[in-house]
Amino acid sequence: MLGTILNVAAVVAGGFAGLLVKKQLSASAQNYFKVVIGAFTVYFGLHLTWISFNGSIGRIVKQLAIVLLSLVLGNILGKLLRLQKASNRIGQLARERMERATPDNPQRFADSFIVCTLLFCAAPLGILGAIHNGLLPDYFYPLAVKAAMDGLAAMGFAGLFGWGVILSAVPLLVFQGTITLVCAHSLAPFLEAHNLSDSVNATGGLVIFCVSLLIFEVRKVHVADYLPSLFFAPLLTWLLH
Repeated sequence: MLGTILNVAAVVAGGFAGLLVKKQLSASAQNYFKVVIGAFTVYFGLHLTWISFNGSIGRIVKQLAIVLLSLVLGNILGKLLRLQKASNRIGQLARERMERATPDNPQRFADSFIVCTLLFCAAPLGILGAIHNGLLPDYFYPLAVKAAMDGLAAMGFAGLFGWGVILSAVPLLVFQGTITLVCAHSLAPFLEAHNLSDSVNATGGLVIFCVSLLIFEVRKVHVADYLPSLFFAPLLTWLLH
């Protein structure tokens, strides 16, 4: 659970920093962190996919075909389940709460807790990172990237909302930690026993890479709709074994 612990620590540290400093980062500093975080997201996403491919050239081509087909099927199912639309509604709810965040608002503390909990827990990178940290205990890097993003966001939210931002670290710990533990103790042994882990990691790596396209604003990718791809990857690998 190292990735989740880093994420929680970043939220707490960012929240305290925002309360103490009460000064927003300059535009140049924000752009710098954006480039650095985006670059790391590209590297760790593609690296996870790369290390998951193995065997002969023919086997790698087959693995790549399964990954691409999994992404297509996962995107179709995600759209049917309206995962991205649900994610967008969460974002809209957060924006509405932020608009009414004034010092004299009696619901300011509750709003801060709800907004930060939704944004930190519902992020696709957090779900993907928690899954892969469970499947690969030493691969906490996607959550480390998310930790940097959430820490910077917590700094800005703390100046706007106050102490409730720090408290949102508790449901974040429970949510991501539960995903990691379930994957580590239940899902990982099953996937490893049937040689299906690589397909999940390779597919997840490409979805993580898609997050970088959003960070760099290269293309508007509906990342949440691709989450079901992690289900299709081992299923197709098993069917085509």
